[in-house]
Amino acid sequence: MKRFERLELIRRLDPVADAVEIYRLSVALEFPWDYARALELALYRTYAVPAIGRLLARTAELTERTQKRYDDTVLLLDAVVEHGFAAEQGRTAIRRINQMHRSYDISDDDMRYVLSTFVVMPRRWIDAYGWRRLSRHEIVAATEYYRTLGRHMGIPGIPATYEEFEELLDAYEQANFAWDEQSRRVSDATLDLMASWYPSPLAPLLRTGTLALLDEPLLRAFRYEPPGPATSALVRRAVRARGRLVRLLPPRRTPHFARQNREVKGYPNGYRPADLGTRPVPGAGGCPVRHLDTSAADAVE
Repeated sequence: MKRFERLELIRRLDPVADAVEIYRLSVALEFPWDYARALELALYRTYAVPAIGRLLARTAELTERTQKRYDDTVLLLDAVVEHGFAAEQGRTAIRRINQMHRSYDISDDDMRYVLSTFVVMPRRWIDAYGWRRLSRHEIVAATEYYRTLGRHMGIPGIPATYEEFEELLDAYEQANFAWDEQSRRVSDATLDLMASWYPSPLAPLLRTGTLALLDEPLLRAFRYEPPGPATSALVRRAVRARGRLVRLLPPRRTPHFARQNREVKGYPNGYRPADLGTRPVPGAGGCPVRHLDTSAADAVE
């Protein structure tokens, strides 16, 4: 297979009817590393909304059990990517997500915002750092994929197009990003987790490198001292150089799913989607998404 042959395959598919297939090709074969980093950033930036950051701090899932929370989130979302919405594994994963989310009272606006980060941030990351830019087919398919996931999660008022998701994200962050001490604790715990994946002497360097990839509104909301311009430029050039190197390599022939990522460490003996996540009592631990009624949360079409 030649480097751009799979892109030609994607362009022959229907971006709406074949959205799951296109998204899987893009995530698991074309950009597995980039999607992993982009979705990490997507979830991370939601902490800068104080209502979300404070709730995550109260549950302690991301401050005391950070690796487990990371693993469970990645694996539940990954099950849907790998198996689809209709397969038993995908249905079980969505059911687990909904069971956790139902315990917490978060606005519909926050739900739509979190969903928008999954749509918008991968496109922005890959266009900046990937070995090629996303095609329009991939953008439309990813949008449709997350619209479908949002419907399964009972989220109302889901945007119809990528452009509407992008407008929602930018406006929501401008209106809601703000300093909050508890949000900062969640952010610090997440940065510490990312550094823990590598030898400990590298931790300060990795933290600086991560901050160099964050945009100014996010740094300001968490009150992080921005790395110097030279450091930021160096880090971003290095990530772009990785993309250029990947472009020269033979295309991936076997899919790489998020469950295979070295950052997922908590289940060396395997796992079942039904066993992932928390079993929260309302108000005592879980995820920051409200579902308006039980039937909507449990419905998996």
